[in-house]
Amino acid sequence: MTEKLIKILNDVRTGVDYASEERLVDDGLIDSFDIVTLIAEISNEFDLRIPPEYILPEHFNSVAALEAMLAKVREEWS
Repeated sequence: MTEKLIKILNDVRTGVDYASEERLVDDGLIDSFDIVTLIAEISNEFDLRIPPEYILPEHFNSVAALEAMLAKVREEWS
C-alpha cells in the first residue's frame, strides 16, 4: 500500500519526499485542493469511500497517517 500511496501523492504534487515527510499539511506541502484530489485517487485505487469525518488534516500529514486512516476506514466500513 505504501508504494501505491507514494505514487498517488507524486501524481498529485511532485518534488516532495513522501517516504520521510511527516508534516505534509502542517508545512503546506499539500493543500486542501491536493487533499480533495488525493481522496478521489485513493477511492479509485483502493475501491474505498472515505467518510467525511475522516477528512482531517492530521490524516494527510504523512504516508503512515494515510495508511492508518485507510485501515480504520476499512475496519469500520467493511
